[in-house]
Formats: sequence, C-alpha cells, structure tokens
Amino acid sequence: MHMKIISNAYIGFKGRSNVMNCHIMSRHVTSPLLETVALVEDIVVEYVTDMVHKAQDIASKRGKLLTEYFLFLIRKDLPKLNRCKELLSMNEELKYARKAFDVDEEKMASAE
Repeated sequence: MHMKIISNAYIGFKGRSNVMNCHIMSRHVTSPLLETVALVEDIVVEYVTDMVHKAQDIASKRGKLLTEYFLFLIRKDLPKLNRCKELLSMNEELKYARKAFDVDEEKMASAE
C-alpha cells in the first residue's frame, strides 16, 4: 500500500530537470553537477517517502489520508508550514477561479 502512494506521488515530481531548475533559479550555480542533482533528488524523494509513510500511519488510525496530517507532521518547522499553507491557499484560489471561468463559458455558450 505504501508503494502505490509513493509511486503516485513520485509521478508528480518532475525529477532531475526540476531539481536542476531549482539550483539554477536560486542563482547559486548556472549548471549544477549531475551528481549534485542526483543527490538532491534522492534526498527529496526519501523525505517525501518518509513523510507519506508517517502520514499514512496517522491515517490508518483515523480512516483516510488528509492534507492536515502532513501539516501536523511539519508543525514545528514554521517556514515549511507557512509555505505549505500558502500553496494550499493558492490552490484553493485557483480552484475557484477555474470554476468561475467554467461557469462564464457555460453562460456564454447558452447565450448563443
């Protein structure tokens, strides 16, 4: 069961090109070594895997896996917690914007 969730989470992770872009965008280096990128990717995948396992352990006691379980796990790391809350808030805003856009398109189509 753990591997299914991890593999699904990993599918969303863009891998080495994403890690390389993070290095480049941080302006530390313009072309990171492939070994560095591979190491960072391994660390990120291991961290995410560990977090999913811990969240699953909490979820097994309560029923289903929820976003709040991840927030609970990082509650003591304020920068991560604040960033996650910010991203979740932006995600909600995007959902509402998409929904409003879909409604507007439906109104325009029915008006024609």
